[in-house]
Amino acid sequence: MNYNTTFLVVKSSPVYSDVCGKVYKNGIELYGKAEILMKQERFEALKKAMNDIGVTGMTVTQVLGCGAQKGAPEYYRGVQMEMQLLPKVQVEMVISKVPVMDVINAARKVLYTGHIGDGKIFVYDVENVVKVRTGEVGYDALQGEDD
Repeated sequence: MNYNTTFLVVKSSPVYSDVCGKVYKNGIELYGKAEILMKQERFEALKKAMNDIGVTGMTVTQVLGCGAQKGAPEYYRGVQMEMQLLPKVQVEMVISKVPVMDVINAARKVLYTGHIGDGKIFVYDVENVVKVRTGEVGYDALQGEDD
């Protein structure tokens, strides 16, 4: 790839972004990992939103957890019991082509209801990626056969 680079230096740290939205630190390309914990019923909407912005890969796990809502009352044989852990979906995506902020904004848009339990988005830097089958590293390891 041959394209111009625009440098963004924040507080003298060597972090910059090129015109395609890729982020670099000390000359090394960074990849983002978004981990989203959310209600199960919003998963299909999230999956469609990610597909619409060009995110093609994700790992999805069904998990149990609670946050500010502290669970919900459940009834077992007519007796109210406090359920501390609620079923959630955890979606993990390592992002290379799409700017991480686009992923965050799209996820927030489809997950927002304004009520407790809308979910959380955790964002991490990923230092490198290695594709086991081919040995490709970095950006190439995250691309499909036809990219």
